[in-house]
Amino acid sequence: MSLDVSRAEPHPHEARQRLEHARTSRLAQLRALDETERSADDHLLSAQKTAMERVLKEIEDAFTRIDDGTYGICVGCAKPVPAERLEILPYTRHCVACQRRAA
Repeated sequence: MSLDVSRAEPHPHEARQRLEHARTSRLAQLRALDETERSADDHLLSAQKTAMERVLKEIEDAFTRIDDGTYGICVGCAKPVPAERLEILPYTRHCVACQRRAA
């Protein structure tokens, strides 16, 4: 019997906590962008806002994957996404290799 407590699949509660934190952070960043004075850099602010909104959508999609049991499975190769990657990017849909191919 092994005492190894590592697991291939992320625990849903831990994943939800990471996603909640990511969502809260992105929403705060989005609010800060909305409160920024408009200037000649409006296109830059618009691009940042669009990027934040895209990440928020990815976070919501990750909550759906938790609910349907597919969270932590790469959509490209159907293999488990490493736990370390999910800790850093809890809303990712791809393993590193598939992300590189998708980019």
